[in-house]
Amino acid sequence: MKFEEYRQFDAMGLAELVARGEVSAAELLDTAIARAEQVNPSLNALIIPLYEQARERAAAPLQGPLAGVPMLVKDLFQEMAGAPCYQGNKARKKHDIRADRDSTLVARWKAAGLVPFGRTNTPEFGAKGITEPDSYGPARNPWNLDHTPGGSSGGSAAMVAAGVVPVAGANDGGGSIRIPAACCGLFGLKPGRGRTPWGPTFTEAMHGIAVNHVLTRSVRDSALLLDLTHGDECGSLFHIAPPQQSYQAAAASRPGTLRIGYSTASPLGTPVDAEAVKAVEKTVALLRDLGHEVVEAEPQMDAKQMCMDWLSVWFGQCAAEVDEVKALTGCGDDGFELDTLAIAAFGRATPAHEYVKCQTRWQQYMIALDTFLEQYDFWLTPTLAMPPARIGEMATPGWQQSALKMLLKVGGEKLLMKTGMIEQMALENFKYMPYTQFANVTGVPAMSVPLHWCDTSSGNTGLPLGSQFVGGHGDEGKLLALAAQLEEAAPWFDKVPM
Repeated sequence: MKFEEYRQFDAMGLAELVARGEVSAAELLDTAIARAEQVNPSLNALIIPLYEQARERAAAPLQGPLAGVPMLVKDLFQEMAGAPCYQGNKARKKHDIRADRDSTLVARWKAAGLVPFGRTNTPEFGAKGITEPDSYGPARNPWNLDHTPGGSSGGSAAMVAAGVVPVAGANDGGGSIRIPAACCGLFGLKPGRGRTPWGPTFTEAMHGIAVNHVLTRSVRDSALLLDLTHGDECGSLFHIAPPQQSYQAAAASRPGTLRIGYSTASPLGTPVDAEAVKAVEKTVALLRDLGHEVVEAEPQMDAKQMCMDWLSVWFGQCAAEVDEVKALTGCGDDGFELDTLAIAAFGRATPAHEYVKCQTRWQQYMIALDTFLEQYDFWLTPTLAMPPARIGEMATPGWQQSALKMLLKVGGEKLLMKTGMIEQMALENFKYMPYTQFANVTGVPAMSVPLHWCDTSSGNTGLPLGSQFVGGHGDEGKLLALAAQLEEAAPWFDKVPM
């Protein structure tokens, strides 16, 4: 199959071709690999090719609703038996750490008939909203190679946007599905807390802040993949209610008339680029044309405190991961990026009682969202406060790197906390993405929808910039119904970057 034809189909469309015998799984895989080999030298998004394993799988009989469809998997958890699992980390890469079995999520993907053929680029431990790890170098945005595809699922997003695959694995602990979707013109749904699996080694990441799913071009692919992967696993810490109807059925239905609150101002009071405002204004206009009521409104909360509470958990998680990798590999600090070491030091220096306080405050943020959703179906914001950053733009400045090295060398974790440097660095990065963490802390589903491409006058010609919708617990189907309506009204599927 030629790429020009392959590109016209989403995952469900390709599966239908295979089911009818019009194309084989092996032919689809060959097309996907050829496209990857064509674009990856520029994108640096596929970092671990697994072609031979995939060819063996494609040659065998496959079952499932997506039988024969090629896909890529993020190199952050989402383990594949026998394959490298480096997580963007130098030490894991140096010691060639490999998975001894498939993760529960990958097993469910394979049960659906998908054919994974590689793992995609991610920042170290998924800790940034860009994808520029020291271990592999930066992934690039297929819409403009000078810019980031976002993070932490940036490699997956770049490969889907470039047409290599219709679907790729992703996860989201602070926006890592929605941010790259916004940067690359894709649909990105972050499911709610506990909706998708993490097993078999553990069943929840960061108290449910982080969740697994995919990045796709079509809404219906995302819906079907959620149908095929959601649900309890062995050891689930809590059991959430299943949807009243399939997600695929929800995406095929109409959402009814919705009342949506929206805001464009940063909840942190930081600047918001005109293009981000335009993205939401365009979305508001489309929603009104579709008959929805859209009102300027936002949840009432201490957004800065919420971000810092999210950071406390994130930093603690990073500290635990650094310790785990050191124990696994026997490596020293040279196995990690400087930013990672600084984050981990902050995590170690956070007292347990402060950690508990931050988790307790999560309840206040959920109360604020529930109060807001008593009047509105969703909260609409920009996904990002500015267009996709240039490669290197979000790097820690040289003077801060020097200061961090000095403090870490003398074991100054507590001094590092007193300087406030890590908080300053974090808030500087939050200027780029002040909207996404709220859905992670509260554990609700949220999505980024690609409805805006930047104007030529902005200096970001042709770059996408998505709009985010935040729902309540269990609202995945409701979000998918709205997304499908928006997709029909303002199609994005045929937009091709390269």
